[in-house]
Amino acid sequence: MTRHHNLNYIEIPTRNIQASKTFFTEVFDWAFTDYGEAYSSFTAQGIDGGFFSAEQTVSTATGSPLLVLYSNNLEATQSAVEQAKGQIIQAIFAFPGGRRFHFTDPAGNEYAVWSE
Repeated sequence: MTRHHNLNYIEIPTRNIQASKTFFTEVFDWAFTDYGEAYSSFTAQGIDGGFFSAEQTVSTATGSPLLVLYSNNLEATQSAVEQAKGQIIQAIFAFPGGRRFHFTDPAGNEYAVWSE
């Protein structure tokens, strides 16, 4: 597969880089590389990217793209999100092709997790 014109990297605003790193490490086992106090990157998560310090948040209500993660066990992932202080904003529901839920991380960004 060629990389030409493919999505390659995503940058996500966060009000609290450390809180975002802690959350994604606890729930999804991500690892980070810091580049100063205002940026931290992640790799090998389907797409590489990073968190940058900002007051804005991503939310479908404001027209932001929805970042959707995959889980082999949706209920276990939802439980891990809740235990790590994420907020479920849409409980597990069915859609054509599977099931998913939406949550916000401790910094207020919206994400979804899906499964077949």
